[in-house]
Amino acid sequence: AGAHDMDRHFRTAPLEENMPVILGLLGIWYNNFFDAQSHAILPYDQYLHRFPAYFQQGDMESNGKRVDRDGQVVDYSTGPVIWGEPGTNGQHAFYQLIHQGTKLVPADFIAPVESHNPIGEHHPILLSNFFAQTEALMRGRTEAEARAELEAQGLSGEALERLLPHKVFPGNRPTNSILFQKLTPYALGRLIALYEHKIFTQGIIWRINSFDQWGVELGKQLAKAILPELEGDDPVTAHDSSTNGLINYYKQRRNRS
Repeated sequence: AGAHDMDRHFRTAPLEENMPVILGLLGIWYNNFFDAQSHAILPYDQYLHRFPAYFQQGDMESNGKRVDRDGQVVDYSTGPVIWGEPGTNGQHAFYQLIHQGTKLVPADFIAPVESHNPIGEHHPILLSNFFAQTEALMRGRTEAEARAELEAQGLSGEALERLLPHKVFPGNRPTNSILFQKLTPYALGRLIALYEHKIFTQGIIWRINSFDQWGVELGKQLAKAILPELEGDDPVTAHDSSTNGLINYYKQRRNRS
């Protein structure tokens, strides 16, 4: 029901209110005009911990293409690298790069208003981090604000000046915030369909076929040829020197334990 509801929204909503279209256009804006090479999906709900991986496959296999629908090599960037982790796990892993790194990483923040596990203040604390991270990415922290904070901590002189550059956040890091009432089958269906239609929208604009996956074929074909070569002890010479060396290294050492 939720996926059908999003299907209907995508088909009938005006473009300026159409969520998949808006997400798709924002992605193209940062990908093609700001050279953003990746896009993070950051759910603040452990039940969505595999959602980034699901659409890592859905997006990168659909729009990771270098030729258009007519078979012509494109001269513009297409599908970005999709990645992400749940909430505060990511905050202690890669948010440093998103906040202060040299690469622009647009990010989707996803959270339910209600938790399935309302234990004490756990969910309000989680959502406070959700709101704080998106605000921090948008606003950042100016040098003047950082200086005032350090002075309030009692720092001055050389010690303050040495630490000051590290406390400045440039801000202006793009995020989308997606809030829904509670993670139910209906809500999950809407989320999945939202991203599916976003991927489709981008494929149309990039003039690529989002519904084939020729990029996975070559490795499979080579694997079929290599598998029988792993039998026996004779050295392999049919490939390039690197691949021959790797296969022969494996064959020489596979029975040592």
